Amino acid sequence: MPAEVALALRGPGRHAPFQPVPPSVGRVSVAPVDVDREASAVASAFAAGAASVLSVCSTTAPARLRSGGIGARELARIGKAAHADDAVVRLALETAYAAGLVARNGDHVTPTGTYDAWAEQEPPEQFAVLLQAWWNLALTPTRARDEDGKALPALGGAPSCNGCVQARHGLLTAAARLPAGHGARVTADLGPLIAWHRPFADCSLREGTPFATVIREAELLGVLARGALSALGIHLRTGDPEALGVECRRLLPSATATARLGADLTAVVTGAPSTRLAALLDSVADRETSGTASVWRFSAAGVRRALDAGRTPEGIAADLTAVAAGPLPQPLSYLIADTARGHGRVRIAPAACVLHGDEPALLAELAAHRRLAKLGLRRLAPTVLISRSPLDATLAALRAEGYAPVAETDEGTVRIEKTRPRRAAAAVPAPRGSRARGAGRTAAPNLAKGSDAFDPSALATRLLAAPATIPDPAPFEGGAPFATGTEEIVAGWAKQLPYTDVRRLAHAIDTGQAITVEYVAASGNLTVRTLSRLELAPPYLEAWCHLREDERVFTLSRVHGVMPAGHS
Repeated sequence: MPAEVALALRGPGRHAPFQPVPPSVGRVSVAPVDVDREASAVASAFAAGAASVLSVCSTTAPARLRSGGIGARELARIGKAAHADDAVVRLALETAYAAGLVARNGDHVTPTGTYDAWAEQEPPEQFAVLLQAWWNLALTPTRARDEDGKALPALGGAPSCNGCVQARHGLLTAAARLPAGHGARVTADLGPLIAWHRPFADCSLREGTPFATVIREAELLGVLARGALSALGIHLRTGDPEALGVECRRLLPSATATARLGADLTAVVTGAPSTRLAALLDSVADRETSGTASVWRFSAAGVRRALDAGRTPEGIAADLTAVAAGPLPQPLSYLIADTARGHGRVRIAPAACVLHGDEPALLAELAAHRRLAKLGLRRLAPTVLISRSPLDATLAALRAEGYAPVAETDEGTVRIEKTRPRRAAAAVPAPRGSRARGAGRTAAPNLAKGSDAFDPSALATRLLAAPATIPDPAPFEGGAPFATGTEEIVAGWAKQLPYTDVRRLAHAIDTGQAITVEYVAASGNLTVRTLSRLELAPPYLEAWCHLREDERVFTLSRVHGVMPAGHS
């Protein structure tokens, strides 16, 4: 529409909205010491939760979806094992990935070598790394649903969002403009103030309140406490990493290296446990709660798990005594001793086959035979040996050395080795009367159902004589060069498309035509979308989605089919 027509329709008195004064926020008095106290509590809780989440990922690497990212089921498993809610799990994973602590490794997400060094640091240093990563993160990490309400995976490779960074900067700017000694009565009131300071920031209204997600993340990290900007937020906003590290060390306590072991078979750790203490308790007990205080419970299964890992009962007791705030409780000592007493009374050995007989001397001779050492024979009893080699290989080796063993079936009876004579398969005769009826015919054979004129030999001769029709190879398979540069770019990123679909999509981009695509969303669901106003921005395709009636960004590698507009 021409601008003159738009102005005429709006009328001469119509003006664009203009708000020169920032919106007011309900304020409440708050003491700096209260802000520090709350920021310290929530930051310590998040640091402990993040360390627990990454420890679970280090023990059992999360599996990735076929479409990429960690799905809701894996996130729930990690949260249950780490005693953390979904927001903490997502925030810990995204910030750890941005900081290089975890990385995609094939079908899984595994910690890197940097994680091992990070895990040995004190909680203040660990928290400072994750906080700095959150400040520069070009996405909203705790966002669990997309615009269509579908679940979003973590570490799904979402496109960079500069508006998400601007939203954080706008939040800290808005909170810093509050008078000293005051905080927002309701933190949700900071949303309109963020929009006033950063009008181009990313704002999601799905929850009914603008910028609710970024405000919740700031409170979860202790950047915003009691509705006011904490010391962490002040130094984060000024971009001074040294001062931020000092504040983290001031507000977050160091790791706890001791635990209170109770007679009720529990271990209580106040604050964040050290890496060595957490590893020891995890190996011999089961964690029940995490946070400002973590609780482990000892059981026979936990002690048995430590014994299976090669620990001795004396070593377990000595290690627990070294980290205990007092003497080792008597019930715990009894639990370790009772579990160790029954541990290993029954042993299970791998064996491919078993050798047994009535002559102990003969079996001892087989076990000591040098030429039979490759079988891996081991003596379990005077008349019983086990072999690591399969039954037939063991049988052949013993016979090659002059022994005369016999094989047994699964029921324990002697296996009869009888060789059946080999016979050739009889040729299939031709259909009766087919040669007489097909003689002298030159027309193509009738292949209809129920026809008697089918002659396999004649049909094979005709097929071999027919000229071969081989389609021209695609450019990326050694054929002619690409017709346009757009085709080459699309083919380089849309690996799932055949050349015909690559050419159709490139033609739609170059000519501005609408197109219908089969697209695998981040949730893993296959959808059919009609797109127009296509703009190529590798590895993404920006377009107007007719289904959602909005601008959308599509990943080219997730496009699995291309059709003319209007087809499905």
